[in-house]
Amino acid sequence: MSATNPKVSQFSRPLVLGIESSCDESAAAVVAADGTIVAQAIASQDEAHRPFGGVVPEIAARAHVEVLGPMVEQVLAEAGMELADLDAIAATAGPGLIGGVMVGLVTGKALAMAGDRPLIAINHLEGHALSPRLADRELAFPYLLLLASGGHCQILEVRGVGEYRRLATTIDDALGEAFDKTAKILGLGYPGGPAVERLAAEGDPKAVPLPRPLKGSAEPHLSFAGLKSAVLRAFESGQYEKADIAASFQQAALDCVIDRTTRALADAGEVGALVVAGGVAANKSLRTALEALAEENGLGFVAPPMKLCTDNAAMIAWAGQERLAAGLVAEGGDPLDVAARPRWPLDPDAEPARGAGVKA
Repeated sequence: MSATNPKVSQFSRPLVLGIESSCDESAAAVVAADGTIVAQAIASQDEAHRPFGGVVPEIAARAHVEVLGPMVEQVLAEAGMELADLDAIAATAGPGLIGGVMVGLVTGKALAMAGDRPLIAINHLEGHALSPRLADRELAFPYLLLLASGGHCQILEVRGVGEYRRLATTIDDALGEAFDKTAKILGLGYPGGPAVERLAAEGDPKAVPLPRPLKGSAEPHLSFAGLKSAVLRAFESGQYEKADIAASFQQAALDCVIDRTTRALADAGEVGALVVAGGVAANKSLRTALEALAEENGLGFVAPPMKLCTDNAAMIAWAGQERLAAGLVAEGGDPLDVAARPRWPLDPDAEPARGAGVKA
């Protein structure tokens, strides 16, 4: 640890460098113990994947290789720090596209070795799950979390750092995946979620009769594959305007989410807040609907700022901070032979759900 850098004394220790590369964003950030984001950078790969209408794993991995090293140098320079000034390196170790995860984790291992700093292997989903506490330092455990992204959609009771009870998961498509596929059907380009949301604002959410899969079901889980298929049929029928399809899809998806979250609240223990995280948490209509649900149930509502919703390294560094504070990091950090994991459930004891739910 550097004892001469005056920049370091401005921030609360420990100082953790976070690295994120689980999908199509390369990111690095330095976060202090009090939640101050000292410096951060994110490189999007949207242009590289746009011609394909979705993420191509091989392209994503190569892009991470090209940018992560210079990005770490950039973040440290912006922070006015050197590797020796850091207390730990936190890197995403899964779940995600395995090629990209490996690139980020190997980068983290190399930095840990070069700087003789402990490595903290972070579950990407835990980064999302704890990111609301980075955004709102008053948010206390336990809380109910809707984690919604392009690859995951689940509802969890967050009891503490490393303590998660899964109440529901998707049995097929994730919510963000359904948004992206709807955008592809409608020819809106990539990334699809924001494009669908923008177009939905111009349409009638009642114009197209679409299903609400599993709404009212005794099964606690979520499903969006049938809704996606219904969108395709509506589009191919030629009967509806694109804006009306987008608006009707978004409303149907939100109806499903609110119904399933209501069910999860009934199944959960006592919680103090309803929280949303993940890329789809940037959807304003979803935030509004969840905030109303929280108010109906006498709960606080927390959603991270937009910059912390999509994949980012600040949440990975913060998860490292949380694990350090909770005493969950072994002396010297995680072993340098820790493996990258394409799947890594937050609640490994959860009963398997039918269909694709086993992935969560």
